[in-house]
Amino acid sequence: MKPRSLSAFLDTSVLFAAVLSPSGGARKLFHLAEAGVLRLVVGPTVLIEADEVVRRKATTSRPILAQLLDAGRVETSPAPTEIQVENARQYVQYAPDARVLAEAICAEPDWFVTHDKEHFLNQKTEPRFAFAIGTPGDLIQSIKDGFCLP
Repeated sequence: MKPRSLSAFLDTSVLFAAVLSPSGGARKLFHLAEAGVLRLVVGPTVLIEADEVVRRKATTSRPILAQLLDAGRVETSPAPTEIQVENARQYVQYAPDARVLAEAICAEPDWFVTHDKEHFLNQKTEPRFAFAIGTPGDLIQSIKDGFCLP
């Protein structure tokens, strides 16, 4: 029996970073997914936001986004219910990020990967989730150290 792959839910900032930087940590997550080390998951809102951001800020990079999603075999989590989004608002007041957090909770990942310092990474009291929250670099370091799960 093949062991379960480590799963990582990616937010919009990580997708955009992967599109823009071929050598950054975000792009490395896609290489790890291609190699079967990681299972990447995004939510429906994240997909829409990522496409909108790429269209606005890096129009010619839309094919790169599509290629990354395909090569990384990125899965889409189910859409959260409005009750799940409201529950997520107890941790994140900003409504769009509460929806993304609810999508991550629905996906049940091992990691929630983000670059969002204001709403996720610099929270004074880290809520107790069943997943770790960190940057692409945090996840990569955890894999290197052999401490992949929260």
